[in-house]
This record gives sequence, C-alpha cells and structure tokens, in this order.
Amino acid sequence: MTRIQAQQDAQLVRAALPLLTLTLIGREESYGYQLIERLADYGLEVTTGLIYPLLNRFERDGLVSTRMVASSSGPPRKYFALTVSGEAAKVSAEGQWHLVSAVVQQALTKEHGQND
Repeated sequence: MTRIQAQQDAQLVRAALPLLTLTLIGREESYGYQLIERLADYGLEVTTGLIYPLLNRFERDGLVSTRMVASSSGPPRKYFALTVSGEAAKVSAEGQWHLVSAVVQQALTKEHGQND
C-alpha cells in the first residue's frame, strides 16, 4: 500500500480526515496519538498538528465525548468516543464522500475511455 503524507496533498487529506477520524473513533474509543497510529496503519501519515485541532473541534461541537485515563508510560491520556451527534455527522460525511467520489470516478472513467 502506498503511504500518503499529509504535506503531499494537504487539501485532499484535510477533506478526508474528519470522516476517517469519526469512523475510527466510532469503531473504537481512542486517544489522539493512537488515532495517528491507526491512520498510519491505513497508509495515511498525519501529524499531531492536524489531528489534535480536529479532535478539539469535534469535542467543542459535541461530536465526541472525552475521558481521562491514567497511563503507565506518561501523563494521562484523553480518550475520545463518538456521541450520537458524532454518529450523525459521520453518516452525513460518509454520504457526501460517496457522492463526491462517485463524480470523480465517473469523470476519470469517462476521460480514460476517451483517451484509449
């Protein structure tokens, strides 16, 4: 799998990151750095400078709830869990992503068909 670095196409990553983050939190309660590692497992390299502001916005907007958990390897970790509003936002973002990706796929398919 090709690794995508956030700085290579920042706009595309920024567009997908909210949906990806809500999806991962919806699957499993996570702390910030753990989300960075989970995204890296999918081939997406993001920085703390991208993920933490997003998590703070999610918390401010009521899309996630948080709880502090003691860590044996340092300071307490702030875990994020999806709220009902967060689940609704994820479903909405997923629908929007599917619409946009379908248009892109249709255009690419049409362009490839014309160039063959």
